[in-house]
Amino acid sequence: MNIDKSKKRIAKKVKMGFKGYPQVSFSYFGETTEIATEVVVTFVLEEGAEPQEQRFSGQNDVREDEIIQSALVKIMERTEAKTVLEVEGVTLKGK
Repeated sequence: MNIDKSKKRIAKKVKMGFKGYPQVSFSYFGETTEIATEVVVTFVLEEGAEPQEQRFSGQNDVREDEIIQSALVKIMERTEAKTVLEVEGVTLKGK
């Protein structure tokens, strides 16, 4: 799946807001606020359930990595996430 298509599908789900569980969230991290070298995917099956995390990292900006963005779309689909959240910007690693 191409990068623009992946980003649009993620953005569309994020814009829908909270629709219940299961819920997936994406948080981006990097050495600077300009380049995200890691994304943390958090999955919550139901309210009060223990969150599960998975990390993807790359040498370049993972927000522009076609393989990683396609994987995020696949995670949304396979978990049948009703809610998708995305933390805006890039959080500095170690903060």
